[in-house]
Amino acid sequence: MKYIFKISILLVLCISNSICSSAQKTSLPEYFNPSPDLSTMGIDEEEVTKIDSLLMAFVAHKKLNCVSAFIANGGDVVYKKAFGMKDVENQVPATIDDYYVLFSQTKAITTVAFMSLVEKGLVKVDDPVSKYFPEIPNEVVTKVHEDGTYETRPVKHPMTFAHLMSHSSGLNAGLVGQIRKNEGKKGGTPPGFGGRSIDRIPNGQHSFGGNYQSKYLEDEMLALVEYPLGFDPGTEWNYHVSSNMLGYMVERISGKPLREYVKETILDPLGMDETDWYYPPSSLSRFVKPYSAVDGKLEPGLTMYAEGAVSKQQTYCEGAIGLNGPIEDYAKFCQMLLNKGEFNGKRILKPETIELMTTKNQLPSDNSGGKGFQFGLGFELHNDMKKPVPAVSNTAFAWGGMLGTAYIIDPENDLVALFYMNMYKAEPLYPLFLEKAYALID
Repeated sequence: MKYIFKISILLVLCISNSICSSAQKTSLPEYFNPSPDLSTMGIDEEEVTKIDSLLMAFVAHKKLNCVSAFIANGGDVVYKKAFGMKDVENQVPATIDDYYVLFSQTKAITTVAFMSLVEKGLVKVDDPVSKYFPEIPNEVVTKVHEDGTYETRPVKHPMTFAHLMSHSSGLNAGLVGQIRKNEGKKGGTPPGFGGRSIDRIPNGQHSFGGNYQSKYLEDEMLALVEYPLGFDPGTEWNYHVSSNMLGYMVERISGKPLREYVKETILDPLGMDETDWYYPPSSLSRFVKPYSAVDGKLEPGLTMYAEGAVSKQQTYCEGAIGLNGPIEDYAKFCQMLLNKGEFNGKRILKPETIELMTTKNQLPSDNSGGKGFQFGLGFELHNDMKKPVPAVSNTAFAWGGMLGTAYIIDPENDLVALFYMNMYKAEPLYPLFLEKAYALID
């Protein structure tokens, strides 16, 4: 009996140790470990040097003026550096704490804000948008006449919030552009919804929509819904403006301005203290200057987007664009998503919510995003047909911003990697960085 008892104790201890060991391996990092021992992680310093060399070469060959890069594996920060000049003319060196104009990286944050309302039971993903905004279009344009008049038919399916989050709502799509163009020629509402000119100008106004004096996002969205849809919701992909409508719906459902709600539900809990739509004038020096790479030279670009972030009017906040900040702030948001909704000791969303957002394609197989393009709720989903580099796993999801900021979240590889530049014109440099990032953890 004595031996049986001892064996039983040993078995219990072994099982207990195994469970503890397993729990340690699967525990999620609440904070970034800023200085891990790379050798114990099996990371070769030579691979780190290769990333240094690549990024310095981008600067030396004038492919960009400055760049910031951040890589975390299992919450261990294995790379965090900046190179180049954030202001070439005045020879101001770049730092890892510089502010970048993030453009469409705003969209994922707006989507997470909306999903927090879903978790509060205030709305459902598949609810018709008209339930909360009766003015939302329920007609699809079928023909536009030369005199500017047009024909419509009823939608086959009502627009849902899933359509807004996957950019398949039909807002400002298809023939709607022709309608608005005709109106612009008549001196009416000029083109702009979802077009190329989609940002604020330095005095705080913006060139996104029909009313150039709009003070709030609501003004733009009320003008947008005066037009029919360009296609039936869920049948095509039409990028950008859906996130603005989603941001406006966050305001209507939460009863708070988008900026306030995002701060209290995402930015503040995650410690993203320097990410915002607007700043005091003194913060302008924190922004990197944008450039264009043209014929081996760097040409200064418009600084209107950074200047708009310190404008006097600070009430217009879009759901699609407008956020700015340093690279590590957004890395916290990425790690939260990798952690299935929790970071900095705060739970932002439930694991099942993150799964829904990042694993289920919401688009038809053929869409304007291109062959193999898939999009979930707020993120592009990577698959065998559509990857920036081969090492990216099928579980990865990602997006980026118009001036060259990009990020990827790869659960299978326990990786977040971010690459920031602010360039109007540049070569596709991000995939070159991403190859090195995956080699670092291979």
